[in-house]
Amino acid sequence: MSNTPEVIEDDPIEVRKAKRQAMLDAGENPYGHAFDYSHHLAELEQLYAHLEDGDSTEDLVKVAGRIMSKRVQGKIAFLGLRDATGDMQLFCRINELGEEAFGRLKDLDVGDWIGVEGAMMRTRRGQLSVAVSSFELLSKSIRPLPEKFHGLADKETRYRQRYVDLVMNPEVKQVFEKRFKIVAAIRRYMEDQGFYEVETPFLHPILGGANAKPFVTHFNALDRDYFLRIATELPLKRLLVGGFEKVFEIGRQFRNEGMDPYHNPEFTTMEAYQAFSDLNGMMDLTEGFIKAAAEAACGTLKVSYQGVDIDLSGQWPRETMCGLASRYAGEEVSFDRSREDLVAILEKNGGHAEDAWGKGKLISEIFEAVAEEKLIQPVFVTEHPLEISPLAKKLPNNPELTERFELFICGHEYANAFNELNDPVDQAERFRAQVEAKDMGDDEAMGYDADYIRALEYGMPPAGGVGIGIDRLTMLLTDSPTIRDVLL
Repeated sequence: MSNTPEVIEDDPIEVRKAKRQAMLDAGENPYGHAFDYSHHLAELEQLYAHLEDGDSTEDLVKVAGRIMSKRVQGKIAFLGLRDATGDMQLFCRINELGEEAFGRLKDLDVGDWIGVEGAMMRTRRGQLSVAVSSFELLSKSIRPLPEKFHGLADKETRYRQRYVDLVMNPEVKQVFEKRFKIVAAIRRYMEDQGFYEVETPFLHPILGGANAKPFVTHFNALDRDYFLRIATELPLKRLLVGGFEKVFEIGRQFRNEGMDPYHNPEFTTMEAYQAFSDLNGMMDLTEGFIKAAAEAACGTLKVSYQGVDIDLSGQWPRETMCGLASRYAGEEVSFDRSREDLVAILEKNGGHAEDAWGKGKLISEIFEAVAEEKLIQPVFVTEHPLEISPLAKKLPNNPELTERFELFICGHEYANAFNELNDPVDQAERFRAQVEAKDMGDDEAMGYDADYIRALEYGMPPAGGVGIGIDRLTMLLTDSPTIRDVLL
């Protein structure tokens, strides 16, 4: 009995594997080598836009890409080639290539990568083409591209197999080109403002900088558990203690929490800290880098998100959390109300109060229930309760509230900023309160970071700090409905 696998004619993967094997047996490499192309396809579209229908040239070009379509008609064949910049037709004639090469060309499959040389021409039907004089296979595709890889039914597969999504749906690539422009514009803006870009550790021995559930990993060399970072805040503020005046970091954070259109367990933030600044300085900075990103990605400050027009121009308004909660609840929401009153207001507006919550947490929950989704145009929401802001300075005239803002656009938070707490005694007390909350079962509370307290004890200058979600901003500026649409 023969050990040679039988090729099943109707199994396209097996047919393609057999072609690969036949090449190997003939001493040919189906996975090619470097190819020195002369042009991208989009360049050729511009350079030869003037060619009239039926014109041909002697201009030889070399291009490389993936075959996206193939049509053989007797002694001529038409291949659709796609590279990183666009698509073009390849016009292939047996007279030009010779019988042997034309036979090899007919054996190519949609999905194969090839490099070709040929002269520029325009067919009588008006199609700009390369008249192929020679070609080489650069990579054999074993798995056929899907007929259809679009639409809602396939969403999950598209996210998981982004490589196929990018091949089949070129418009998807435009989102990531815009993402690149957004990040580059923010980085340029921060550098122009005199900020240093730094990199801080991903592995943290103690949870800090935010309230979130962590991913835990084991550090073998030290034989102890570490956390993947949930924020870059505390390492960056240590640099202010060390004498840096303006620092920022763009990087991945990890939170072991649920997924929804606005949240993913790993996501990208930019955090920035500036000594001797405050909330007003952070508002100006935030407005500046978001406007720079919008100009770079969209060419305008008037953008549309899911059918809603957003105007990012001018100075953005500043409102207090209690003021907005009161306006949209239709009654006063403040620390002057009793806890029972606040619970009643929250439950009347569809929320549910937990016994452990103080007035501050209740006020923030009321704000979420009645005001958040109505904040469509950009607005800085200020004066957050101390209870939900363990790293921000207290308001001098009201210790229940903090010097903090969140930027809201389209009903969602985009940036979070503090007048940074630089009193080590106050910070230590707040860390202790977080540890108590953790002991009572709050698995999102921070740990007590003794080294950070030690750093503050050496003295940290007054400073403003801001953090922004890059993915969420990219969603806004690319009109993408879910965070997974902007994640490669």
